[in-house]
Amino acid sequence: MKRWLGKAETTLGNHSDRLNAINIFPVADGDTGTNLYLTVRAAAAVFADRSTADEPVNDVGAVLAAAGRAAMEQARGNSGTLFAVFLCAVAEPLAGHTRLSAPLLAAALNRAQIRAWSALSEPVPGTMLSVLEAAARAAGECDTAHNRDDSNQALGLALDAAVNAALDAVVRTEDQLAPLHAAHVVDAGGVGMLLILDCLRSAVLGEELQDELLDGLHGYDLQDPHIHAGMPDDDGVEVMCTISLSPLAAATLRQRLDELGDSVIMSQVGSASQVGGLSGPNDAGDDDDDEDVAEASYRWRVHVHVPEAEPAVAVIRSLGEPTDISVSQLSMPRDPGLPAGQHGHEY
Repeated sequence: MKRWLGKAETTLGNHSDRLNAINIFPVADGDTGTNLYLTVRAAAAVFADRSTADEPVNDVGAVLAAAGRAAMEQARGNSGTLFAVFLCAVAEPLAGHTRLSAPLLAAALNRAQIRAWSALSEPVPGTMLSVLEAAARAAGECDTAHNRDDSNQALGLALDAAVNAALDAVVRTEDQLAPLHAAHVVDAGGVGMLLILDCLRSAVLGEELQDELLDGLHGYDLQDPHIHAGMPDDDGVEVMCTISLSPLAAATLRQRLDELGDSVIMSQVGSASQVGGLSGPNDAGDDDDDEDVAEASYRWRVHVHVPEAEPAVAVIRSLGEPTDISVSQLSMPRDPGLPAGQHGHEY
């Protein structure tokens, strides 16, 4: 698993420019490759941090859970946030297991695609969601066809099936989204997920990456221009933060952010803790009845695109105490004094 994330970091670093070049959905901001790379790098960096030395090294789920938490805390953009959701979800069925198998791979990918679709308020086919869904379905069908065989051979077949299905799904994205079809390109996030899955296959099987997977993908030739550069500027900003909320407060925040903007992604970070009573400062209920009742609070990673930052930040702060609030401009061109993916400021 450590080798997988290290390989994914290197691969996305090598491909970030081409991923940026074809990034035109949901906004033509040309940073999907950078966002995915930086988020994967945050996940891989966990293993170089001495503070994680106490993590059970023989527990596949625990290793990936630690990486997932780091990715979620430092996720960037739509694509990075969805990768972090993917990694956290994959870790759950693998908890307590010392090795990956075909049945576990199928369960992990299925959990991940469900979590990824549910994290978005308005999930859209033709994106990395569709690629992940196709990979999960293929791994599940392969596992079923081999009677849930947990041998290494069956795992290899399931990984091959998942990567091949992901490739087919990437090709289909061009006709699933009108902006991609008009620009004659495939989805950047989908290609990123394909690369991540092929890195998993490569790391587990000890084989080379399949560079030929990318041959013929529309917009992915190195001679192609940066497609996003010719698209209209996107007004507004991207707001991200981490915040502890009860499930009810989280649902309220999601609804309010949906009213203010789009591309709303909310996903839990880690497990629940118990906080406070059920009645808030504006509740008129019986304080004596509520003061001893604790409710579960979860840390959430929040992402939204809005016309202006201030209303969104105000709504977030009205429901809790956010950390790491960052605001990035969606409009092009970026500030030339900042590296790609580093634009914007923090509150």
